[in-house]
Formats: sequence, C-alpha cells, structure tokens
Amino acid sequence: MADRYILHADMDAFYASVERLDDPRLEGKPLVVGGSPEHRGVVAAASYEARRYGIHSAMPMRTAMRLCPDLVRVSPRFDRYHEVSSRVMAIFGEVTPLVEPLSLDEAYLDVTDQASAPNVNVLAFNLKARVMEEVGLVVTIGGGISKTVAKVASKRAKPNGLLLVRPSDEEAFLAPLDIDILLGIGPRSAEVLR
Repeated sequence: MADRYILHADMDAFYASVERLDDPRLEGKPLVVGGSPEHRGVVAAASYEARRYGIHSAMPMRTAMRLCPDLVRVSPRFDRYHEVSSRVMAIFGEVTPLVEPLSLDEAYLDVTDQASAPNVNVLAFNLKARVMEEVGLVVTIGGGISKTVAKVASKRAKPNGLLLVRPSDEEAFLAPLDIDILLGIGPRSAEVLR
C-alpha cells in the first residue's frame, strides 16, 4: 500500500441506532430522532427504513410525519449519544493513536503504519466486528490514501459496508462518480463544476 493510508469510520444512522440499541422494539420500524412536530422540530437522524420515504436530517418533523404516517419519533438524548460515541472512539484509539473525530459518529483513522495490503483489510474488518461486538452498533468503513478518498469510499459503502480503495486505483474509483459526492460540494457548486 501507499506511504499513507486513512480509514473513514462512520456509524450508520447513529442516533437512531442508539435508540434501537436501548429499545429493541424499535427495530425494523421507520424511526426518526428529533423535536416534536407541534414545536417546529426537525429530524436530527433517520433510520434507513425512514429514509426510504424520502425522510432525511434537517427536514421539518411535520413533513417527515406526512411522508410516513407510521413514523416513530423519539426525542434526542445527547448525553447517551456522547456516552456511546466515547466507547466507539476508545475502540478507534486502540487501533491507532491517530484518530481525528469529525462528530459523535465519524472519525478518520490514520493506519499508515499498519497499511500493508492484507493487513489493512483485516484491520478494517476487525474494527467493524469489534464495534458491533463491544458496542452493538454498525459502522461503515472506507479507506484510501487521503481523507477525501476514504470519506467517499465510506459514503459509497453505506450502509454496513467496507470499501478500501487501493493506492493507484483512486482515479478509476472516483472518475465515474458525480462531483456532488465530494464533501463541501453543494447543489450550486456541483452545477457549476459539471
């Protein structure tokens, strides 16, 4: 592998997954975490079942409830999300001291010193397994020689995926993708760049 190798680890539907961890009756149901529709609440997180209805974060809760009449809404519990995040980040820290958290549910891990071709595959697979076994949550992992490639790989691998882009395969991996997959490229910028 290359001189540098980065993993991007991203917890799948994190807030909703923590709620399901604590209340298994929510499993399989379209679930959102967020404020009350009566108080102009917004969706903070949506399960993959809810996303099938077009529901996404930052959407007004009233709109989400209209899109899916069977939607289950729970109020956020940020103290609990911080607690679970700390456990996950501690696991990441046991893999490498070079962890850069981006939020409660995602981080970059520089695994350059462990990144020979067979090792990084085993390392990433084992990391996914440990988070599931020790915390009970699913993490998607992407990898590449830069943070950008790693982030795009994890985005493409969602949900519950593992996609490691080998050095020198970046162009073949990125070329067919739309420009809006890159972090920081919104609809207007994408239109201009296209």
